Amino acid sequence: MTEKERLLDLSWKKWGPYVSNRQWGTVREDYSADGDAWNYTNHDIAEAKAYRWGEEGICGICDDLQKLVFSIGFWNKKDKMVKERLFGLSNRQGNHGEDVKEYFYYLDSTPTHSYMKMLYKYPQNAFPYEDLVSNNAARGKKDPEYELLDTGIFDDNAYFDLFIEYAKADADDLLIRLIVTNKSEKQAPLVILPSLWFRNTWRWGYDDYKPSLKAQNEGHIQIDHKDIAVKNIYAGQSGRTLFCDNETNNQRLYGSSNATPYCKDGINDFVINGNEGAVNPQNTGTKASFFIEETFQAGETKVFEFRLSAEDLEQPFAGFDELFGLRKSEADAFYADLQKEITSEDERMVQRQAFAGMLWNKMFYHYNVEKWLKGDPADIPPPKSREKIRNFQWKHLNNEHIISMPDKWEYPWYATWDLAFHALSFSLIDPDFAKHQLKLFLFEWYMHPNGQLPAYEWDFSDVNPPVHAWAVFRVFKIDEHLKCKPDLQFLESAFQKLLMNFTWWVNKKDHNGNNIFEGGFLGLDNIGVFDRNAVLPNGEQLEQSDGTSWMAMFALNMMRIALELALYNNIYEEMAMKFFEHFLAIANSLDKMGDECFSLWDEEDEFFYDAIAASDGSHMYLKLRSIVGLIPMFAVEVIDDEMIEQLPNFKKRMNWVLKNKPELASLVSHWQVKGQDSKHLLSLLRGHRLKRLLYRMLNPAEFLSEYGIRALSKEYEENPYTIQINGVEYSVKYTPAESDSSLFGGNSNWRGPIWFPINFLIIESLQRFFFYYSPDFMVEYPTGSGKFSNLDEIADSLSKRLSALFLKDENGKRPFNGQYPRFQSDPDFKDYILFYEYFHGDTGRGVGASHQTGWTGLIAKIIHPRLSKQVAESETQMPEGMDTK
Repeated sequence: MTEKERLLDLSWKKWGPYVSNRQWGTVREDYSADGDAWNYTNHDIAEAKAYRWGEEGICGICDDLQKLVFSIGFWNKKDKMVKERLFGLSNRQGNHGEDVKEYFYYLDSTPTHSYMKMLYKYPQNAFPYEDLVSNNAARGKKDPEYELLDTGIFDDNAYFDLFIEYAKADADDLLIRLIVTNKSEKQAPLVILPSLWFRNTWRWGYDDYKPSLKAQNEGHIQIDHKDIAVKNIYAGQSGRTLFCDNETNNQRLYGSSNATPYCKDGINDFVINGNEGAVNPQNTGTKASFFIEETFQAGETKVFEFRLSAEDLEQPFAGFDELFGLRKSEADAFYADLQKEITSEDERMVQRQAFAGMLWNKMFYHYNVEKWLKGDPADIPPPKSREKIRNFQWKHLNNEHIISMPDKWEYPWYATWDLAFHALSFSLIDPDFAKHQLKLFLFEWYMHPNGQLPAYEWDFSDVNPPVHAWAVFRVFKIDEHLKCKPDLQFLESAFQKLLMNFTWWVNKKDHNGNNIFEGGFLGLDNIGVFDRNAVLPNGEQLEQSDGTSWMAMFALNMMRIALELALYNNIYEEMAMKFFEHFLAIANSLDKMGDECFSLWDEEDEFFYDAIAASDGSHMYLKLRSIVGLIPMFAVEVIDDEMIEQLPNFKKRMNWVLKNKPELASLVSHWQVKGQDSKHLLSLLRGHRLKRLLYRMLNPAEFLSEYGIRALSKEYEENPYTIQINGVEYSVKYTPAESDSSLFGGNSNWRGPIWFPINFLIIESLQRFFFYYSPDFMVEYPTGSGKFSNLDEIADSLSKRLSALFLKDENGKRPFNGQYPRFQSDPDFKDYILFYEYFHGDTGRGVGASHQTGWTGLIAKIIHPRLSKQVAESETQMPEGMDTK
């Protein structure tokens, strides 16, 4: 069976890398009275506390409801605890917010997880927990982070390379291989603890069924769970087998009695302290580990094998290497077919690791807000304050699915607008998974009854850019191209729910009913002069250029979906017309706000700005040049005559509006004027405004970096923007990397760095404008160079700039690795790719979360060869996803 054939059988996805890298410090596990999630559960108590909603581990796998978990722990005989989870700093500990302080890399995975591989680098000396905490605490917002490499823990190569591979013999038969190499020139000991445990579902008072693990003979544990087909785990090398229970050690943490003498940290206590009383002598429990103690000579490599199986096997390791070889060759064949038009070996490697990161960052996400607020029947009733703690407006929310995470350590919870971008990359390798991810958030146990989509667990009511409709249509088109048939059921069902979301935006985020939107935060964190969620003291309203532009884009996305559906069912022509008129109204309001006909386009600077609307109807620009002013580019659509002629009702109504409401039609980019090959343009930008925005955007002294488009003009590096509002002076400086403020926890910065989602949409928008304007529309690029390029060439060049972050340059260096020479030159580091949250606006150095393969995983789509011109045109001016090369 090939990987493509396996994708048709959902049972092959039953098991996968669905285990979080961090469950502590999450909102789900916070049962405090004051909502202090970071301190209610932290790294140091995690080994002794049974979680309520999920599990964590290193290189872990589990079933799709996370009832049974496998992961591997390690001990170098010097650490204060078994390395069962990845260490990092909490939001308050890090000088730039939460941050994992480990080195691990996702190297490979097929979409069904029939083959997977990752690497973890484990130091041989005592892990510097206290050093990392104290040194980062001593640093301020203007200082760099103190990283694991800075501690000297990897000096003299005193570490192990731990390669973990998985191969499925069948849907419920998983082969596991651990390859350990001592990288140092000295002998070193290592204890290996392959561990298996049940998520605790019996302690909360809903279901008292308690599964069990039991030793059978050496290297064999029997699994007894009524809902799990896997019944055995085997170890090819094994010493003693250790058992305890996945139960909280209440005595250790809270000074109260325990439910069992063999608590969750029992195995850790035995390994570290030799406490025989901490593990069950009856060799049974709900958590178990094989205890493997080895000594490695200098440079020595050893291989360890394990197997999870539904069958009782007399020779569980017969044919082990052959099956691993087969699954690896099938993975190679799958990606060879996908990458057949990519000629660069380096590009193929980067893309494949990007896909691996996307696939490894799937996670079982479980959260029932009503139960979380009320507490569980078997627990002490929660304090009164929890009735109105965060997310209390989302009592309907009940999530229990495999979801693509931004980063399973840094952000082990979904973010809805991140996920829209994830879906684009997933659509190339598993379009059905991409479609399912997008549909999840439109289900009634995700979407609020009022139509709002949940943002993320820290505040489901926060507002992110409305890009879901955009992603739905892009994934629909990619899926149609790959399968040669349209999935109209997916598109139609998504459209119906997106109608509710659009209505929520219109009703809730248009404060004055003038089609100017005050989205607030909009996922851009500290990009504004002040917190964009803030209530201004004198009742002023922040009129957002980007909020309004996102809604114009949303209206066009909905119109385009309706037009597609109308080709099969003419009832959707009316809906297409509704969104056509919505777009016209928003375009009109962007230029004619209030009695003074104020426009968010500043004619003096020729740029879009946010503005503050006072209670007397007057307006004041916030003349800060940021990507907020570029987002109007994203509201662009091209429709050709052929489609319009197939939809006579839409054509008739459209012509009536354009004839009888000329004030609306004149604001749209020459709708009546046909472009190349009888195409019509719907955009917030006419040609002149587009060129003036590009003049700023393509200026190296402002937005254009060697590695993409910066989030803020570089001009503010030497000349910070300042403004006084209600007697308070605000200042914004270009900061190309880590944030220098504590806004939003200080772990996110939109005041200079390069962010993938915005760059992705800029490239796509330029391609769509090119599709209308043809090669004759030329722009100086870069600004001031005297050289001119068409929009397609510019889009292609921006794609290459983003790709250059990861690819080797002429000196063999990868810019994202810019911080440490060792990462650039050491053969054991230099070709392992990290996909950072964002990138230094000048040097391209990776910043923020280091495994944000979520939207930075868009590099997989960017590297992928574009479709032919004929295919793009056959899709009626909506390029397949995004063309980039």
